[in-house]
Amino acid sequence: MNTRFKIAGTASLALLAATGAALAQDTTAAAEAPQYALASETAYIFNTLLFLVGGFLVMWMAAGFAMLEAGMVRSKNVSMQCLKNITLYSIAGLMFWITGYNLMYTGVDGGYMGSVGPYAFDAVGGNALDTGYSTASDWFFQMVFCATTASIVSGTLAERIKLWPFLIFTVILTGIIYPIAGSWEWGAGWLDGMGFSDFAGSTLVHSVGGWAALAGALVLGARTGKYTANGVHPMPGSSMPLATLGTFILWLGWFGFNGASQLAMGTIGDVSDVSRIFANTNMAAAAGVVVAVILTQIMYKKVDVTMALNGALAGLVSITAEPLAPSVWQAVFIGAVGGVIVVFTVPLLDKLKIDDVVGAIPVHLVAGIWGTLIVPLSNSDATYGVQIIGIVAYGVFTFVASMVVWLVLKSTIGIRVTPEEEALGLDKVEVGVEAYPEFGQGSQRV
Repeated sequence: MNTRFKIAGTASLALLAATGAALAQDTTAAAEAPQYALASETAYIFNTLLFLVGGFLVMWMAAGFAMLEAGMVRSKNVSMQCLKNITLYSIAGLMFWITGYNLMYTGVDGGYMGSVGPYAFDAVGGNALDTGYSTASDWFFQMVFCATTASIVSGTLAERIKLWPFLIFTVILTGIIYPIAGSWEWGAGWLDGMGFSDFAGSTLVHSVGGWAALAGALVLGARTGKYTANGVHPMPGSSMPLATLGTFILWLGWFGFNGASQLAMGTIGDVSDVSRIFANTNMAAAAGVVVAVILTQIMYKKVDVTMALNGALAGLVSITAEPLAPSVWQAVFIGAVGGVIVVFTVPLLDKLKIDDVVGAIPVHLVAGIWGTLIVPLSNSDATYGVQIIGIVAYGVFTFVASMVVWLVLKSTIGIRVTPEEEALGLDKVEVGVEAYPEFGQGSQRV
């Protein structure tokens, strides 16, 4: 009896084992397909999240530009700068949907521009896994870059440009000039085919904005009284705390600007690279500040806070073309040179009588050129020759196109307020707001 129970028990165990193995095989086979689908969906979600988080960080840079510019202009022009910044951001959003995105990203590989027309997002509940991310998240992330380009122009031309000509230029810059230029590299255009490299936009965003600002400054001219027979007349800004806050906001937003330009967060390798980009971005900005502080102390026997602020921004712009590949010491070197550029280029512009209220041309144009040129130092796939071709191509196209637009605006509707209006302040004559009325007419300080 015990033997039968043993035999029966052994048979039952064998049957259960066989059944369990079969069930396990069926379960494994059934789980394999969902497991792969889950991996694709997870990557899709994290990639989309990267675009959205990076996008709202870059959108926050719009606040940084507004605060920086508000602090760097005189009190009588603060409201005007705030108005320009919120309006240009809104125009950029509309124009990048109307035609900008398609001009930038729907062209033929190796071409010069995309197509004209509004951009279409995924349908409600769309889950096109083949893209690897939500198309709306990609559009949003690219749009805030477009707005950044226009913000650069705003600061340079502050305190003497009319509102509506500036906004008209913004329409053309964000809807046509920037998207066409961007398509050459990020849209798989002709420069991309040559091997030109600009990871997050030292040239595509910052130098393009800088060239547009330089063309506008040359056509517009300097603020009244800025350059006299006795030399450069200082025109201190309204608030250094506000300008400093703006710089810190921009610094924060730059982590989205550079980090999310990895364009993927669906793997451990991608997340690790995003982290590396954050670290290099921070080191370059810090180096730019320290170098600017030391140089101004040596050259002027006093530290200039505006140079320190722009040193941070120049370091950030410099590392933007290649924030992933550099070692820590390379990132520090790249950012440090950005700080040197600011300290020497700001007075150079004054010698040339080019009035740049916030120092955007040294920060975004000159440091952007430097950052793009030095990419081969850490990225062996790039070459100095192709980088120079790209820098020159972007410079010629953007400067000439912008110059034409500024000249047309000047000869038709005019772009500059009268000397009397400039003396009163743009808040009063263009916006209808008189800043700091407790100062009375004395608020028109220089």
